[in-house]
Amino acid sequence: MTLLTHLFGKLANAAALLLAVLVLNFCLIHLAPGDPVQVIAGEMGGASAEVIADLRAKYGLDDSLLQQLFTYLGKVAHGDFGYSYYFNQPVLGLIGQRLPASLYLALSSLLTAVVIGTLLGVVSARRPNGLLSHVVTVLSLTGYAAPIFWTGLMLLLLFGSVWPVLPVSGMADVVNPKTGFAYVRDVATHLVLPSLTLALVFIAQYSRLARVNMIDVLSADYVRTARAKGLPERVVIFKHALRNALIPIVTVVGLQFGNLFAGAVLVETVFSWPGMGRLVFDSILRRDYPTLMAVLFFSAVMVIAANIITDLVYRLVDPRIRAGAR
Repeated sequence: MTLLTHLFGKLANAAALLLAVLVLNFCLIHLAPGDPVQVIAGEMGGASAEVIADLRAKYGLDDSLLQQLFTYLGKVAHGDFGYSYYFNQPVLGLIGQRLPASLYLALSSLLTAVVIGTLLGVVSARRPNGLLSHVVTVLSLTGYAAPIFWTGLMLLLLFGSVWPVLPVSGMADVVNPKTGFAYVRDVATHLVLPSLTLALVFIAQYSRLARVNMIDVLSADYVRTARAKGLPERVVIFKHALRNALIPIVTVVGLQFGNLFAGAVLVETVFSWPGMGRLVFDSILRRDYPTLMAVLFFSAVMVIAANIITDLVYRLVDPRIRAGAR
C-alpha cells in the first residue's frame, strides 16, 4: 500500500467518523435536559406563550426531532452551522473569531510540553538512579496528579497577588490596546500562564515516557557500538538514541490532542481566555444548541486531523513503517 493510498483510506474513514459525530452530537444535546427557548425567555425577563411559540418556530424547535436532524445535516452539508441563540450571530463567524485563540493556546502548550518533557526525560535517563532523576520523577508525578483548574488558580493567585509580573486574565490589554509587534508581544505575555498551566500535566507524561524509552534505547547494542567507536556522548544521545525514543512520543502526541482541548475548557475559563473552551462553557449554560454542536464538531475535526498527521509523521520517523507501506 502506497502512502497516498493509505492517506485516501484515512480521509474516507475520517469523513464517515465525522458524519457519526454530527448525528451523535445532535442526539445527545437535544435529548439532554433543558430548553433553550425557556432560557431565552428567562433572559428577556419572561415571555408570553405567543412569544415562546414564535421563538420555537423561528429556530425550528417545534419540528419533530428526526425532521430537525435532517434539516441540520442538510445545512451542514452546505456549510451552514446555524445561528447562535445567545450571541445572535452566525455560528461559523463566531467560531472563526474564537478558533485562533484556542489554537494559540493548544499549540503553544503542546510544543512546551513535548520539548521540556522530552529534555527532562533524556536528562533523567542518563543517570536513572541519580538525584536529578529522582527530582524529575517527583515533579512529574506532582504535575500529573494536580488538577488543571487547581494549578491554574494557584498560578493566578501567585502572579495576580504575590508576584504581579505577568497578566492573569484575557488575551490582550484592553485598557491600552497595542498594534503591530507590540500587540504580538502583548498576546505572547498573556499566553504564558494559561499555556504553562495546560502544559504542566503533559510535561509530566512526556518526561516519564521519554525517560522509560531512553533507558531502554541506551541499553541497545547499536548505542553501545556507537559509544565503542568513540563518538561524543551528545552525538550518541541526540543522533542515535533520541530518534528511536521519540517514536512512542509521536504516537502519544496525536492521541492526547483531544485531552488537550478538554483541558483547554478549564484553562480558558480560569484565565478568561477568549477561545472555544469558553464558548463551550457559555453555550452549555445557555443551551445554545447550534453553537455547542458546531464547537464539538470542529473539535472532532481537529482531533481527527491531529491523528492523521501523527500517523503520517510516525511513518516518516520510523523506517520500518515506511518499508511496510511500500
